[in-house]
Amino acid sequence: MTEKPWAKHYEPGVPHQIDADAHASVWAMSAAAIAKYRDAPAFSNFGADLSFNDIDRLSRNLAAYLQTELGLKKGDRVAIMSPNIMAFPVTLFANMRAGLVQVNVNPLYTPRELQHQLNDADTDTIIIFSGSTPVLAEIIGETKVKNVIVADLGDCGNGALPSPPADERLSGVVKFADALAAGENLDFAPVDISGDDLLFLQYTGGTTGLSKGAVLTHRNLVANIIQITAFLGERVREGEEVVITAIPLYHIFALMVNCLTYFTKGGRCVLITNPRDMPGFVKELSNAKFSVITGVNTLFNGLLHTPGFAELDFSALNLAAGGGTAIQEAISNKWREVTGHHITEGYGLSETSPVVSFNVAGRDEFTATIGVPMPSTDVSLRDDDGNEVAPGEPGELCVKGPQVMTGYWRREEETAAVTTADGYFRTGDVAILTEEGRFKIVDRKKDMILVSGFNVYPNEIEGVVANMDGVLEAACVGVPDAQTDEAVKLFVVKTPDGQVGADEVIAFCRENLTAYKVPKQIAFIDELPKSPVGKILRRELRD
Repeated sequence: MTEKPWAKHYEPGVPHQIDADAHASVWAMSAAAIAKYRDAPAFSNFGADLSFNDIDRLSRNLAAYLQTELGLKKGDRVAIMSPNIMAFPVTLFANMRAGLVQVNVNPLYTPRELQHQLNDADTDTIIIFSGSTPVLAEIIGETKVKNVIVADLGDCGNGALPSPPADERLSGVVKFADALAAGENLDFAPVDISGDDLLFLQYTGGTTGLSKGAVLTHRNLVANIIQITAFLGERVREGEEVVITAIPLYHIFALMVNCLTYFTKGGRCVLITNPRDMPGFVKELSNAKFSVITGVNTLFNGLLHTPGFAELDFSALNLAAGGGTAIQEAISNKWREVTGHHITEGYGLSETSPVVSFNVAGRDEFTATIGVPMPSTDVSLRDDDGNEVAPGEPGELCVKGPQVMTGYWRREEETAAVTTADGYFRTGDVAILTEEGRFKIVDRKKDMILVSGFNVYPNEIEGVVANMDGVLEAACVGVPDAQTDEAVKLFVVKTPDGQVGADEVIAFCRENLTAYKVPKQIAFIDELPKSPVGKILRRELRD
């Protein structure tokens, strides 16, 4: 790979290439961390801790149960449908060491979505939070599922926390605690795992049609762990980091970055079970002198507007990492005002394990970009015919690197559709390479609005409006227009005391945007529709 213009941004000592085969598997990396940090806390939830030794012992017992009692063998798929509770990491490391393929399921799925994913993954085993069992009960008869293990909030040291009972329509369910207890008395046969073995089926959001499973191998994840830690360098302090994990672990961002990456470096992962309870979330933060927090734009914005957040102790804060959607400058500026640090933005997808690029952590700046590619990662901007665009021109961001998935699960045609002739993954995002040598997302191809032949990118308009007094958040979509083919419609959520009106919003946009970008329609709503991860669902606004 020839030297790329972004390489000049790498900090001294950051390698331009990594060895994706430096470790045989993610389990090999995890086992080394367990041996090194034994009694240190690895996970915290509702004030309880699990040490690295606890994770080793409990995951071994669950792996023995899955192997011996349920007869699961290397390569079999095990679904997990759970919020951020202690049962999740125990299940993760059990599946990993037994050579099983983990199917990460959103615990807020509807019956239709769950049925599709279980059948598509071809799994007969699910580990599920008790509160999600009514959804499973609706459709279990239409799936191959025969093994149901039910996890509670109180499992693995959180005994005092009550959970809803498992749905009565499900028969033969096993409690997570009982599976652990049984596994303690069963033999576990260690499994030989290589980089080519599957680790996750990571289902994409399914914003168009049915969701697909991105096939991620141990090598994909080993590569991304090495890439992230090499890129961050000394900013990852081994054995010292306290990582706030409010993004759900079923989402690849939290699973890879918060959980696996920091686990291998001896970090403590603080699991936030219900981040939508913002006052409760802030209370949890007050009990943890945290050094790392990851989130999406809406999560950071919500914290900034929650009483008590500004009074927290931020003296240990080392990194606030944002992804999923663009971080708005107004929010990063406010975050720096409160915490002393800007939000450092990166970029990734389920199909890329997920991290493709990141800004240089620790530089106190807001770049309005996704930064530079990870070591051993090449990014190419292409037009619709697959040709590289001219410097400074927008093109579809295409990625090649050891973290890119092997394909979509049992969907060769769809894999081929997102792969260029020379082996790059087509992300569906439109980006430019700035003069400074950083990449900037200008939008999803499908979210672009065409006004009288001009491309209008919603992220730009939303970022401008976020600077208005009285505006909590905003999102825009294209709507049909007889004069201009499409027009910009902006949905605005006011702050609790906001007095802003439609005319003021339009006047503010006219001051800050070219005329064709100014919204034609303004709608005030109580809240924007969002995915469980906090992404704004523009398709629902269009509908």
